[in-house]
Amino acid sequence: MAEAIFKALLLVIATTAFATTEAALGQRVPCYFVFGDSVFDNGNNNVLNTSAKVNYSPYGIDFARGPTGRFSNGRNIPDIIAELMRFSDYIPPFTGASPEQAHIGINYASGGGGIREETSQHLGEIISFKKQIKNHRSMIMTAKVPEEKLNKCLYTINIGSNDYLNNYFMPAPYMTNKNFSFDEYADSLIRSYRSYLKSLYVLGARKVAVFGVSKLGCTPRMIASHGGGNGCAAEVNKAVEPFNKNLKALVYEFNRDFADAKFTFVDIFSGQSPFAFFMLGFRVTDKSCCTVKPGEELCATNEPVCPVQRRYVYWDNVHSTEAANMVVAKAAYAGLITSPYSLSWLARL
Repeated sequence: MAEAIFKALLLVIATTAFATTEAALGQRVPCYFVFGDSVFDNGNNNVLNTSAKVNYSPYGIDFARGPTGRFSNGRNIPDIIAELMRFSDYIPPFTGASPEQAHIGINYASGGGGIREETSQHLGEIISFKKQIKNHRSMIMTAKVPEEKLNKCLYTINIGSNDYLNNYFMPAPYMTNKNFSFDEYADSLIRSYRSYLKSLYVLGARKVAVFGVSKLGCTPRMIASHGGGNGCAAEVNKAVEPFNKNLKALVYEFNRDFADAKFTFVDIFSGQSPFAFFMLGFRVTDKSCCTVKPGEELCATNEPVCPVQRRYVYWDNVHSTEAANMVVAKAAYAGLITSPYSLSWLARL
């Protein structure tokens, strides 16, 4: 895996965004739909009554459009994937998008969103995975997007982290950690995930990249709350492992049971090692780049940030920097962390 991540570094160096020559060649896929949580959210939470919103400085400090609601200093993973897929612009958020945008692509992701409906409820309004799919159904039906076109579109999903961060490993009002073992909870989440993926399949999704959960125990937030402030929280990472294992199996299940399904699993967890981060140029892996107040996870408004953002893995206490996002997106595109298909291969199928 370390060798694979090192190869990803070469891709990061060699690839440039929105190359004019590539743009002239046209999109690799006719449309692109995004589902998930804050890792993928690009502004849907801005209009919600929630504390899970980041439409303020210093978020977007390295993004040409400033603070848009992306939980990073710059581009997020779907932004970079859109570039690699040769879209002329980033996929816009569902909030404010017209139905006609469904012919090109929409980002439905919501910070705090989870597989379970109650996940992140303490933060305020959140768009769960179930509601995101409902929004997608409404948009493509209203826009009358042909099914044969939907079959050729790219779909990326990043969901599940909040079901651990803002549910299982949170105190009251959440009771899941008292009712489920690690394996039982993972099984419960996957049962729901299976149902939601089937709904997307019925709605025309065939080329689907499902992102696994990262090493949540190594985020600055969980190091502080569950790791004693001294290294990754092993218990948290152990809890995530059965979810990722079962999610990968679910991807292969869809490919086996549906002849036209081309689903792929994106493994973020396995590549998160100190050696890999060092080889990729990161020097700070356990602290946030921006100023985060004690007990919080998001950046404090207009407070100082680290001088060299690209050396940090984490922008705030949970979310990654643009540099880390770029490594993941390009490694997934090249197939270095995917199974069985790379994103580039999905586009060709």
